[in-house]
Amino acid sequence: MRSGALSRLSTAERFRREIEAAEADGVARGDMRLRLTLGDMSKLRRDGSLAVSDISFTGGVMRFLGVHVEQGGFSESSLARSAEPDSDAKAEG
Repeated sequence: MRSGALSRLSTAERFRREIEAAEADGVARGDMRLRLTLGDMSKLRRDGSLAVSDISFTGGVMRFLGVHVEQGGFSESSLARSAEPDSDAKAEG
C-alpha cells in the first residue's frame, strides 16, 4: 500500500493492518511490539470506533489487538515484528 493511502487511515486501522500482515507472515502477536508516539497513543485511546476488546490493560501493560504497546520516546510510530530492541527503541536516560 502506498504511504499516502496509509496516512489517510486512522492510527488504529493502520496498525490493525500491519499486525494482521505480520501475523500472516508467521510472526506471533506476542513477539510484536507496537511503538507509538505520544500523539498516536492519544489517537488510539480516543478512537471511539474500537471495540472494547481491542485495547486491554493487564499488569500495567497496554495491548492493542494482543500486541504489547510501548509509548513515547519515538520519533515515528512503528510495529516491531519482534520484541528485540532496534535502532528506534527508546533512548535510556
